[in-house]
Amino acid sequence: MAGRRVVVVGYDGAELLEIASITTALDGANRLGVAVPYDVVVATPGGRAITCVSGLTLPGHQALERTIGPLDTVIVSGGFGSDDAAADPSITGHVRRLARESRRVASVCTGASVLAAAGLLDGRRATTHWMWAAELAARHPRVVVDPAPIYILDGKVATSAGVTSALDLTLAFIGDDHGARTARDVARALVTYLQRPGNQTQMSMFVESPPPGDRTVRRVVDHVTANLDGDLGAAALAAHAGVSERHLTRLFLRHLGEPPGRFVRRARTEAAAHLLVSTRLPLARVAVRCGFGSAETLRQAFVSRYGVAPSRYRAAQEAWERDGPGAAVTGRG
Repeated sequence: MAGRRVVVVGYDGAELLEIASITTALDGANRLGVAVPYDVVVATPGGRAITCVSGLTLPGHQALERTIGPLDTVIVSGGFGSDDAAADPSITGHVRRLARESRRVASVCTGASVLAAAGLLDGRRATTHWMWAAELAARHPRVVVDPAPIYILDGKVATSAGVTSALDLTLAFIGDDHGARTARDVARALVTYLQRPGNQTQMSMFVESPPPGDRTVRRVVDHVTANLDGDLGAAALAAHAGVSERHLTRLFLRHLGEPPGRFVRRARTEAAAHLLVSTRLPLARVAVRCGFGSAETLRQAFVSRYGVAPSRYRAAQEAWERDGPGAAVTGRG
Protein backbone atom coordinates (compact mmCIF):
# COMPACT_ATOMS: atom_id res chain seq x y z
CA MET A 1 0.00 0.00 0.00
CA ALA A 2 1.23 3.49 -0.85
CA GLY A 3 -0.11 4.72 2.48
CA ARG A 4 -1.74 3.38 5.60
CA ARG A 5 -5.43 3.41 4.72
CA VAL A 6 -7.46 4.38 7.79
CA VAL A 7 -11.25 4.37 7.84
CA VAL A 8 -13.10 6.21 10.59
CA VAL A 9 -16.69 5.02 10.78
CA GLY A 10 -19.21 7.76 11.53
CA TYR A 11 -22.99 7.89 11.78
CA ASP A 12 -25.71 10.26 12.93
CA GLY A 13 -25.15 11.05 16.59
CA ALA A 14 -21.39 10.41 16.50
CA GLU A 15 -19.12 12.52 18.70
CA LEU A 16 -17.27 15.04 16.52
CA LEU A 17 -14.43 15.52 19.02
CA GLU A 18 -13.58 11.83 18.82
CA ILE A 19 -13.45 11.84 15.04
CA ALA A 20 -11.42 15.07 15.00
CA SER A 21 -8.95 13.71 17.58
CA ILE A 22 -8.22 10.74 15.33
CA THR A 23 -7.99 12.58 12.03
CA THR A 24 -6.04 15.55 13.39
CA ALA A 25 -3.43 13.39 15.12
CA LEU A 26 -2.90 11.27 12.01
CA ASP A 27 -2.64 14.40 9.87
CA GLY A 28 -0.06 15.68 12.34
CA ALA A 29 2.01 12.57 11.77
CA ASN A 30 1.78 13.08 8.00
CA ARG A 31 2.96 16.67 8.35
CA LEU A 32 6.06 15.40 10.11
CA GLY A 33 6.92 13.46 6.97
CA VAL A 34 6.50 9.89 8.18
CA ALA A 35 7.80 7.28 5.75
CA VAL A 36 4.41 5.68 5.24
CA PRO A 37 1.72 8.38 5.59
CA TYR A 38 -1.86 7.86 6.66
CA ASP A 39 -4.63 8.01 4.07
CA VAL A 40 -7.64 8.84 6.23
CA VAL A 41 -11.30 8.84 5.22
CA VAL A 42 -14.55 9.13 7.15
CA ALA A 43 -16.99 6.48 5.95
CA THR A 44 -20.69 6.96 6.68
CA PRO A 45 -23.88 5.10 5.73
CA GLY A 46 -24.52 5.90 2.11
CA GLY A 47 -21.63 8.37 2.14
CA ARG A 48 -24.06 10.94 3.53
CA ALA A 49 -23.22 13.87 5.75
CA ILE A 50 -23.84 13.04 9.40
CA THR A 51 -25.21 15.22 12.18
CA CYS A 52 -22.90 14.92 15.17
CA VAL A 53 -23.89 15.08 18.83
CA SER A 54 -23.05 18.78 18.95
CA GLY A 55 -25.44 19.48 16.06
CA LEU A 56 -22.65 20.22 13.60
CA THR A 57 -22.72 18.48 10.23
CA LEU A 58 -19.77 16.46 8.99
CA PRO A 59 -19.55 15.38 5.33
CA GLY A 60 -18.75 11.74 4.65
CA HIS A 61 -15.81 11.03 2.38
CA GLN A 62 -17.25 7.79 1.08
CA ALA A 63 -20.02 5.27 1.60
CA LEU A 64 -19.42 2.67 4.27
CA GLU A 65 -21.09 0.12 2.00
CA ARG A 66 -18.60 0.76 -0.81
CA THR A 67 -15.48 0.85 1.32
CA ILE A 68 -13.23 -2.12 0.60
CA GLY A 69 -9.89 -3.42 1.82
CA PRO A 70 -7.14 -4.03 2.28
CA LEU A 71 -7.08 -1.46 5.06
CA ASP A 72 -4.59 -0.62 7.76
CA THR A 73 -7.01 0.47 10.49
CA VAL A 74 -10.76 0.74 11.04
CA ILE A 75 -11.86 2.96 13.93
CA VAL A 76 -15.51 3.18 14.97
CA SER A 77 -16.41 6.44 16.66
CA GLY A 78 -18.73 6.68 19.64
CA GLY A 79 -21.51 9.06 20.51
CA PHE A 80 -25.13 9.11 21.59
CA GLY A 81 -26.07 7.59 18.24
CA SER A 82 -24.08 4.43 18.93
CA ASP A 83 -27.10 2.44 20.15
CA ASP A 84 -28.86 3.01 16.84
CA ALA A 85 -25.67 2.21 14.94
CA ALA A 86 -25.17 -1.01 16.93
CA ALA A 87 -28.77 -2.03 16.18
CA ASP A 88 -28.35 -1.41 12.43
CA PRO A 89 -27.38 -4.71 10.77
CA SER A 90 -26.04 -2.88 7.74
CA ILE A 91 -23.54 -0.88 9.82
CA THR A 92 -22.45 -3.81 11.99
CA GLY A 93 -22.24 -6.09 8.98
CA HIS A 94 -19.95 -3.74 7.08
CA VAL A 95 -17.82 -3.10 10.16
CA ARG A 96 -17.46 -6.88 10.55
CA ARG A 97 -16.52 -7.21 6.87
CA LEU A 98 -13.95 -4.40 7.05
CA ALA A 99 -12.45 -5.89 10.21
CA ARG A 100 -11.55 -9.00 8.21
CA GLU A 101 -9.78 -6.79 5.67
CA SER A 102 -7.86 -4.66 8.20
CA ARG A 103 -4.63 -4.98 10.14
CA ARG A 104 -6.28 -3.62 13.26
CA VAL A 105 -9.72 -2.56 14.43
CA ALA A 106 -10.57 -0.04 17.11
CA SER A 107 -13.38 1.85 18.77
CA VAL A 108 -13.65 5.01 20.80
CA CYS A 109 -16.05 5.41 23.69
CA THR A 110 -19.46 3.85 23.00
CA GLY A 111 -18.26 2.78 19.57
CA ALA A 112 -17.37 -0.39 21.48
CA SER A 113 -21.06 -1.29 21.36
CA VAL A 114 -20.86 -1.38 17.56
CA LEU A 115 -17.83 -3.68 17.67
CA ALA A 116 -19.58 -5.86 20.25
CA ALA A 117 -22.75 -6.07 18.17
CA ALA A 118 -20.58 -7.12 15.22
CA GLY A 119 -19.14 -9.95 17.34
CA LEU A 120 -15.64 -8.48 17.25
CA LEU A 121 -15.22 -8.25 21.02
CA ASP A 122 -16.36 -11.75 21.99
CA GLY A 123 -13.85 -13.27 24.39
CA ARG A 124 -11.76 -10.10 24.45
CA ARG A 125 -11.01 -7.52 27.12
CA ALA A 126 -12.51 -4.19 26.19
CA THR A 127 -13.23 -0.79 27.64
CA THR A 128 -15.61 2.06 26.93
CA HIS A 129 -16.72 5.28 28.61
CA TRP A 130 -16.99 4.52 32.33
CA MET A 131 -20.63 5.67 32.37
CA TRP A 132 -21.67 2.99 29.85
CA ALA A 133 -19.40 0.12 30.85
CA ALA A 134 -22.02 -1.70 32.93
CA GLU A 135 -24.52 -1.46 30.09
CA LEU A 136 -22.03 -2.85 27.59
CA ALA A 137 -21.25 -5.76 29.91
CA ALA A 138 -24.94 -6.51 30.47
CA ARG A 139 -25.78 -6.48 26.76
CA HIS A 140 -22.72 -8.45 25.70
CA PRO A 141 -21.81 -11.00 28.39
CA ARG A 142 -19.15 -12.60 26.18
CA VAL A 143 -17.13 -9.37 26.32
CA VAL A 144 -14.76 -8.93 29.27
CA VAL A 145 -15.49 -5.29 30.06
CA ASP A 146 -12.98 -3.35 32.16
CA PRO A 147 -14.17 0.22 32.78
CA ALA A 148 -10.89 1.42 34.29
CA PRO A 149 -8.23 1.80 31.54
CA ILE A 150 -8.08 4.65 29.05
CA TYR A 151 -7.58 2.07 26.34
CA ILE A 152 -6.99 -1.65 25.95
CA LEU A 153 -5.05 -3.42 23.20
CA ASP A 154 -6.17 -7.04 22.79
CA GLY A 155 -4.58 -8.59 19.75
CA LYS A 156 -5.61 -6.70 16.62
CA VAL A 157 -8.56 -5.08 18.42
CA ALA A 158 -8.30 -1.91 20.49
CA THR A 159 -10.99 -0.17 22.52
CA SER A 160 -10.75 3.15 24.29
CA ALA A 161 -12.65 5.17 26.84
CA GLY A 162 -14.61 8.37 26.39
CA VAL A 163 -14.09 11.25 23.99
CA THR A 164 -10.51 12.57 24.39
CA SER A 165 -9.16 9.05 24.88
CA ALA A 166 -9.43 8.91 21.08
CA LEU A 167 -6.33 11.08 21.05
CA ASP A 168 -4.49 8.80 23.49
CA LEU A 169 -5.30 5.75 21.39
CA THR A 170 -4.31 7.44 18.13
CA LEU A 171 -1.00 8.58 19.61
CA ALA A 172 -0.43 4.97 20.69
CA PHE A 173 -1.04 3.83 17.13
CA ILE A 174 1.36 6.47 15.80
CA GLY A 175 3.97 5.35 18.30
CA ASP A 176 3.59 1.73 17.25
CA ASP A 177 3.72 2.61 13.56
CA HIS A 178 6.44 5.26 13.50
CA GLY A 179 8.18 5.22 16.87
CA ALA A 180 7.88 6.99 20.19
CA ARG A 181 9.67 10.12 18.99
CA THR A 182 7.11 10.73 16.25
CA ALA A 183 4.24 10.23 18.69
CA ARG A 184 5.86 12.70 21.10
CA ASP A 185 6.33 15.24 18.32
CA VAL A 186 2.67 14.95 17.33
CA ALA A 187 1.64 15.34 20.97
CA ARG A 188 3.78 18.46 21.33
CA ALA A 189 2.30 19.96 18.18
CA LEU A 190 -1.18 19.36 19.57
CA VAL A 191 -0.13 20.74 22.97
CA THR A 192 -1.31 17.61 24.72
CA TYR A 193 0.21 15.09 27.11
CA LEU A 194 1.99 11.94 26.04
CA GLN A 195 1.88 10.49 29.53
CA ARG A 196 -1.39 8.55 29.55
CA PRO A 197 -0.68 4.89 28.82
CA GLY A 198 -3.66 2.62 28.61
CA ASN A 199 -3.59 1.43 32.20
CA GLN A 200 -4.17 4.91 33.61
CA THR A 201 -7.66 5.04 35.07
CA GLN A 202 -10.40 6.98 33.30
CA MET A 203 -11.84 8.66 36.34
CA SER A 204 -10.15 10.21 39.33
CA MET A 205 -11.93 11.44 42.41
CA PHE A 206 -9.87 14.61 42.07
CA VAL A 207 -11.76 15.60 38.92
CA GLU A 208 -15.18 14.27 39.83
CA SER A 209 -17.96 16.69 40.73
CA PRO A 210 -18.51 17.30 44.47
CA PRO A 211 -21.05 15.00 46.10
CA PRO A 212 -24.43 16.51 45.23
CA GLY A 213 -26.78 17.87 47.81
CA ASP A 214 -24.97 17.08 51.05
CA ARG A 215 -22.65 19.63 52.61
CA THR A 216 -21.39 17.26 55.27
CA VAL A 217 -20.11 14.73 52.74
CA ARG A 218 -18.61 17.47 50.60
CA ARG A 219 -16.81 18.95 53.60
CA VAL A 220 -15.37 15.58 54.58
CA VAL A 221 -14.28 14.82 51.01
CA ASP A 222 -12.50 18.17 50.79
CA HIS A 223 -10.81 17.48 54.13
CA VAL A 224 -9.65 14.03 52.99
CA THR A 225 -8.16 15.18 49.68
CA ALA A 226 -6.36 18.07 51.38
CA ASN A 227 -4.96 16.01 54.26
CA LEU A 228 -4.04 12.62 52.86
CA ASP A 229 -1.10 12.23 55.23
CA GLY A 230 -3.18 13.05 58.30
CA ASP A 231 -5.45 11.09 60.62
CA LEU A 232 -8.35 10.03 58.40
CA GLY A 233 -9.72 7.30 60.59
CA ALA A 234 -13.45 6.92 61.09
CA ALA A 235 -13.43 8.66 64.46
CA ALA A 236 -11.39 11.61 63.21
CA LEU A 237 -13.59 12.12 60.14
CA ALA A 238 -16.77 11.90 62.18
CA ALA A 239 -15.40 14.46 64.64
CA HIS A 240 -14.47 16.77 61.74
CA ALA A 241 -18.00 16.46 60.37
CA GLY A 242 -19.64 16.83 63.75
CA VAL A 243 -21.67 13.63 63.39
CA SER A 244 -21.45 10.07 64.68
CA GLU A 245 -19.36 7.49 62.84
CA ARG A 246 -22.49 5.50 62.03
CA HIS A 247 -24.27 8.52 60.57
CA LEU A 248 -21.22 9.51 58.51
CA THR A 249 -21.06 6.00 57.08
CA ARG A 250 -24.74 6.21 56.12
CA LEU A 251 -24.15 9.55 54.39
CA PHE A 252 -21.16 8.25 52.43
CA LEU A 253 -23.01 5.14 51.33
CA ARG A 254 -25.98 7.20 50.23
CA HIS A 255 -24.04 9.87 48.31
CA LEU A 256 -20.83 8.12 47.23
CA GLY A 257 -21.75 4.46 47.29
CA GLU A 258 -18.88 3.50 49.57
CA PRO A 259 -17.97 3.90 53.26
CA PRO A 260 -15.52 6.59 54.41
CA GLY A 261 -12.66 4.13 54.92
CA ARG A 262 -12.83 2.86 51.35
CA PHE A 263 -13.01 6.40 49.99
CA VAL A 264 -9.91 7.38 51.97
CA ARG A 265 -8.00 4.36 50.66
CA ARG A 266 -9.00 5.18 47.08
CA ALA A 267 -7.99 8.83 47.48
CA ARG A 268 -4.61 7.90 48.87
CA THR A 269 -3.98 5.30 46.15
CA GLU A 270 -4.85 7.69 43.32
CA ALA A 271 -2.65 10.38 44.84
CA ALA A 272 0.18 7.85 45.01
CA ALA A 273 -0.32 6.98 41.35
CA HIS A 274 0.01 10.66 40.46
CA LEU A 275 3.22 11.03 42.47
CA LEU A 276 4.71 7.91 40.93
CA VAL A 277 4.48 9.32 37.41
CA SER A 278 5.11 13.00 38.18
CA THR A 279 8.04 12.71 40.63
CA ARG A 280 11.09 10.55 41.31
CA LEU A 281 10.28 10.16 45.00
CA PRO A 282 11.20 6.76 46.45
CA LEU A 283 8.24 4.50 47.17
CA ALA A 284 8.68 4.95 50.91
CA ARG A 285 8.31 8.73 50.62
CA VAL A 286 5.34 8.40 48.31
CA ALA A 287 3.75 6.16 50.91
CA VAL A 288 4.32 8.70 53.68
CA ARG A 289 3.02 11.64 51.65
CA CYS A 290 -0.16 9.76 50.82
CA GLY A 291 -0.85 8.55 54.33
CA PHE A 292 0.19 4.92 54.02
CA GLY A 293 2.02 3.47 56.99
CA SER A 294 4.69 1.82 54.87
CA ALA A 295 5.72 1.04 51.30
CA GLU A 296 4.26 -2.44 51.77
CA THR A 297 0.86 -1.01 52.72
CA LEU A 298 1.02 1.19 49.63
CA ARG A 299 1.90 -1.84 47.51
CA GLN A 300 -1.08 -3.81 48.80
CA ALA A 301 -3.49 -0.94 48.14
CA PHE A 302 -1.99 -0.34 44.70
CA VAL A 303 -2.23 -3.95 43.60
CA SER A 304 -5.81 -4.08 44.83
CA ARG A 305 -6.83 -1.01 42.79
CA TYR A 306 -4.63 -1.17 39.68
CA GLY A 307 -3.64 -4.81 39.47
CA VAL A 308 0.08 -4.01 39.40
CA ALA A 309 2.70 -3.10 41.98
CA PRO A 310 3.69 0.58 42.31
CA SER A 311 7.19 -0.11 41.00
CA ARG A 312 5.82 -1.82 37.91
CA TYR A 313 3.32 0.99 37.36
CA ARG A 314 6.11 3.56 37.44
CA ALA A 315 8.28 1.42 35.16
CA ALA A 316 5.42 1.18 32.66
CA GLN A 317 5.13 4.98 32.50
CA GLU A 318 8.88 5.29 31.99
CA ALA A 319 8.82 2.65 29.26
CA TRP A 320 5.99 4.53 27.57
CA GLU A 321 8.02 7.72 27.43
CA ARG A 322 11.23 5.96 26.42
CA ASP A 323 10.09 3.26 24.02
CA GLY A 324 6.53 4.13 23.06
CA PRO A 325 3.13 2.69 23.93
CA GLY A 326 3.89 -0.89 23.00
CA ALA A 327 6.20 -1.17 26.00
CA ALA A 328 3.62 -0.03 28.55
CA VAL A 329 1.16 -2.06 30.55
CA THR A 330 -2.20 -1.90 28.79
CA GLY A 331 -4.58 -2.74 31.57
CA ARG A 332 -5.15 -4.70 34.74
CA GLY A 333 -3.95 -8.24 35.21
